[in-house]
Amino acid sequence: MLVGHFSTALVAHRKLPGSSLAFLLIASQLQDILWALFHYAGLEPTTPDDLFATTLQNMTVEMLYSHDLLPQLFWMALAFGLGKLWCKSTSVALAGAALVLLHFVFDLISGHPHHVFGSDSVDISLGLYASNAYLAILIEAVVTVIAVAYFFRLEAKQGIKRTTFNRRAIIGLFIFGIGFILFIATRSFRDWFGIPEFELGFNTTMPNLIVTYAAMVFFLLYHVPRVAKENA
Repeated sequence: MLVGHFSTALVAHRKLPGSSLAFLLIASQLQDILWALFHYAGLEPTTPDDLFATTLQNMTVEMLYSHDLLPQLFWMALAFGLGKLWCKSTSVALAGAALVLLHFVFDLISGHPHHVFGSDSVDISLGLYASNAYLAILIEAVVTVIAVAYFFRLEAKQGIKRTTFNRRAIIGLFIFGIGFILFIATRSFRDWFGIPEFELGFNTTMPNLIVTYAAMVFFLLYHVPRVAKENA
């Protein structure tokens, strides 16, 4: 999963009034943040290098340290420790660790191949991005719809009201994210638009993935708390 993890952070934030949305968003995507770091460290190189040639189906990466089973115990402990330092709350720290675990579980169903520890160990995932990208996206869409709907239901129970624009903005972010990965599921931008090959330094997969994630985080940090503060 790519976009859907953010929706789990929204639910955790509403379940824990006063919690740090920024921390929960980071915790929900911790493995992918680590993936980017390990990519540049040469530990988890991701291909294709060319963004315009990339699809969900042809993207390959051996996520040994960020996404395989054994390291998850360490990443959950890291999220818990970060939550304690950042938020001074055991409940929020536990929620951060739970979001890391949920990220791992959801990726087993809809994501890249995952192993116990390394490609020579047991493959414990469905690896749907490579084998059936459209089914992977359908699963992510269903999970996202359920989580976002539950988020708004929790807000309704807590008496939090949002403007139509604000509500649509939050929903629209997830629609955009799902729509984007659906668009490049099996056909690249080069296939869709006949983009010629070129090298300008920015048309690589990982930098664009980082920028996209960062933009989504800032978008949610802007829109999610606005009405909550007005209703506080």
